[in-house]
Amino acid sequence: MSEFTRRGAGELVQPIILLVDREEPASAQHGIAAAALASVQAYLQDPGNPDWQRWAEGAFAKTVRRADAKMFAKVLAAFPDHALARVGEGCAAGFPPMEADGLPKLLAKLQVSGTQLPAGNPLPAQPLSIVLNGSLDMSTGKAAAQAAHALFAWLLQSKAAVVQAWIADGFPLGVAALPAKDFRKGARKSAGPVIADAGRTEIEPGSTTAYVMRTKERPSGTF
Repeated sequence: MSEFTRRGAGELVQPIILLVDREEPASAQHGIAAAALASVQAYLQDPGNPDWQRWAEGAFAKTVRRADAKMFAKVLAAFPDHALARVGEGCAAGFPPMEADGLPKLLAKLQVSGTQLPAGNPLPAQPLSIVLNGSLDMSTGKAAAQAAHALFAWLLQSKAAVVQAWIADGFPLGVAALPAKDFRKGARKSAGPVIADAGRTEIEPGSTTAYVMRTKERPSGTF
């Protein structure tokens, strides 16, 4: 049973569609960052949508699904309310929350489990990075969902001036994976909440998976 089909009736879920090109797939860090950025950009382009508050008050549920280039283009054309994010080689589309048991057929048929991108080139260091627990050996799809959760939580809990400066700077975003000991050590200085997974897929319930780290100090009111 997939992560999506295990969700409760009436629960809202945010779909994120990750481009996995069959010929030239993006590197994993690039895809993960693009998925996380697509998630928050979908919110930023329509924060007044009442479904966001209902979704945020719940489990912040996300479903990261993959599409090849042809299907990805079809999805973008069919759903003009998407937010398209590109980070390096990575590309993903984020959507507003939808009923988990009523996902449009075009999205519902896209695969969730087994999404894996090659390690490839790492992203360059950025002033804002998502830190993943590399000891969990998460698939790219799972890591992308956890990264999106961490970035969204950071966005909602950060000062407006900090978020606006990040936006004005062009949404710089890095991704790093650390072994468990270093991950726990860094969590003490994280810029946002440390995400603990519900354990619906791949990993044990309560596993700490991701957080956001600001890697450069800047003057107050800037990013």
